[in-house]
Amino acid sequence: MNFPYFIAKRFYKDNDGKKRFSRPAITIAMLGIAIGLAVMIISVSVVKGFQKEVSSKVIGFGNDMQIVNLSYMDEYENSPVLVTDSFINVVKKVDGVKHIQRFSSKTAMLKTEEDFLGVNLKGVGEEYDMSFIKSYIVEGELPQFSDTVAGNNIVLSTSQAKKLGLKVGDKIYTYFITSDNIRARRMTLAATYCTNLTEYDKVYAFTDIYTINRLNKWTDGMATGLEVKVNDFERLQVIADDMMKTVGNKMDANGCVYGAFSIKDLAPGTFSWLEILDINVVMILVLMICVASFTVVSGLLIIMLERINVIGTLKALGASDLHIRKIFFYFALMLVGKGMVIGNVVGLLFCGLQKQFHFVKLDSETYYIDAVPIEFNWWYIIGVNILTLLVSAIVIFGGSHLISVSKPTSAMRFE
Repeated sequence: MNFPYFIAKRFYKDNDGKKRFSRPAITIAMLGIAIGLAVMIISVSVVKGFQKEVSSKVIGFGNDMQIVNLSYMDEYENSPVLVTDSFINVVKKVDGVKHIQRFSSKTAMLKTEEDFLGVNLKGVGEEYDMSFIKSYIVEGELPQFSDTVAGNNIVLSTSQAKKLGLKVGDKIYTYFITSDNIRARRMTLAATYCTNLTEYDKVYAFTDIYTINRLNKWTDGMATGLEVKVNDFERLQVIADDMMKTVGNKMDANGCVYGAFSIKDLAPGTFSWLEILDINVVMILVLMICVASFTVVSGLLIIMLERINVIGTLKALGASDLHIRKIFFYFALMLVGKGMVIGNVVGLLFCGLQKQFHFVKLDSETYYIDAVPIEFNWWYIIGVNILTLLVSAIVIFGGSHLISVSKPTSAMRFE
């Protein structure tokens, strides 16, 4: 029989509350651990969910990586690059590449009798993966865009359609400014989408790549660039560097220079902002652990004072300081263990219900999403539990050291 554990278990199961003023302190300490751990789990899950939701939407509009003209980000009207089959085969050979798709873009003016709106019209073909936009379609049906024939269909965001007073099926005149003329196309609104990523929803519209290339007067094989999907987003920067070594700074037959840019290069502000959110998580973890540690130490000290006579008796009977410290160490671990179980149940239950039913709503105009997002990252959740247990153990061990300064004779006389 482990003597310190046996005594600690008796202390923990002592339900005689008539003279036990420590019961409220024990309950508060346990609740402090439970609430602190629940808040930490919810905070990590919410922040990671928010980062995943926003980053996935930004990636949906531009993919993991783009191969475009090296001066792409400095130009108003994009210069094309040659994306021939042989060039695409070279890109496919770079380790980590999962999917490649061409795109072309052009600035356009949408005009109705009452209003007008400037958009970035993105032309895509049959090989383009439209699953992202398809998942956010609000009204209508996503058309099958082609690279060989003009479908004269256009997909707008709900905010663009609302501003122009358009509904699915309506006709709209689209104007394009070329180097020597203003050209017009009469298009049909085939569908509307809404990602709640306001800055992108205001700008992006979609049509077929054939129309965009004809308006730009580009020949076969020319496009604004290639979008590249990678196998592992965690290795994005490594793959982007390899891609730049393979095709970067090389000139095509028309004299344009290729450049490879990751989505973090194309939208640095958004990803820097998302990374800053990690600092908020760290601050929450530190504050919650400090509060939980304080409540545990407070409860432990009250238990020690209440049982100071027992400590004195045990010392008089020959128990060493180490045995006494182990008693209260085991006792506090039982307390912390119960608090952690409650905290995990509460935190995971809240996250599960929110992920399933979205009962906590957000203003999509401000937060880019309409409900609090949840991402179950089990490594982070396990890490939070381990961190809470380690810090609690250190604090408990330090608090139990106070027992060694008590003397048996004075402790037995303590009232």
